[in-house]
Amino acid sequence: MQKLTTTAAEMVAKARSEIREIETLELIGMLDDPNVVVVDIRDVRERQRVGFVPGSFHAPRGMIEFWVDPDSPYFKAIFGEDKQFVFHCASGWRSALTVQTLKSMGFEAAHLREGFSTWEAQGGPVERAE
Repeated sequence: MQKLTTTAAEMVAKARSEIREIETLELIGMLDDPNVVVVDIRDVRERQRVGFVPGSFHAPRGMIEFWVDPDSPYFKAIFGEDKQFVFHCASGWRSALTVQTLKSMGFEAAHLREGFSTWEAQGGPVERAE
């Protein structure tokens, strides 16, 4: 087996030191703000299985860089709006790496530090797929 020079955990720790992290209770308090967009980067099966933040925008992790780039044929207009974007995944690892990447592109965003894993337990509303 090939030895890695950097582990995934080290990458996440570095990303977290470079980006804005938002705590669960803080994001819950921001949900009614029309200038905040919650972006869920989890796989569609995760959303179906455990639910999602009501009103969140689903953007699969593999397409983020293309969806935020206005020069990309895959650009999504929501990312061109003057809003505050908060990305999340299940535990905060994928979203930390995502936001770090977006920051390197010049797109400012934050991420939910603990991800969706503690959302419901901390009183966050959850919508479930039909």
